[in-house]
Amino acid sequence: MLTGAPARRGPRPGPAGLPDCWSAAPYEGAVRTAIVAYKERGAVTLAGVLAEALTVTAVAAAGVPGHGVWAGGRFAVVPVPSSRRSVRARGHDAVARLAVLLTRRLRALGLDAHPWPALRHARGVADQAGLSSTERLANLKGSLQVGPAAKSPPARAALLVDDVVTTGATLAEAAGALRAAGVAVPAAVTVGATRRISWKTLR
Repeated sequence: MLTGAPARRGPRPGPAGLPDCWSAAPYEGAVRTAIVAYKERGAVTLAGVLAEALTVTAVAAAGVPGHGVWAGGRFAVVPVPSSRRSVRARGHDAVARLAVLLTRRLRALGLDAHPWPALRHARGVADQAGLSSTERLANLKGSLQVGPAAKSPPARAALLVDDVVTTGATLAEAAGALRAAGVAVPAAVTVGATRRISWKTLR
């Protein structure tokens, strides 16, 4: 079961511009196994389970005061983009698929969610594995943008979606690119969160 512990889990200290981060569970045990199988081993049948975990997490985040900018009205659901190299290697865009399923579930619950896969890589980046928080920020700086072919944003606020939050560098970079396009990013949801030195947790 991947939906038993949705909570606010963000790295502390987090990078500047990091939106409020919520995850379904810590990135360990069955959650880690499921994410790795889905992303790296082609177990796409797990997409529904992971999307349901994201849905429960997004609904939990929506109940927090101050999130009404997206939970109380129309909002975009934006996946953190995978690199073309990763998509080719895996045979699918793992986060994009989850974002579509999440949007459908949120709409079924009565939330005015709209998919907007607008983010694109503006340049290549090094593999993040093994990099420190500072190195990840430098590696990702300026790497994401709202693509020139993207349609106008369907809303003035967005909910960011990714599979795992580690240092928060990727989510901060993605949020910055959306804000540069005039879209507010009050919150982000992930399936898993790695354990950092300290977690800011609200159940």
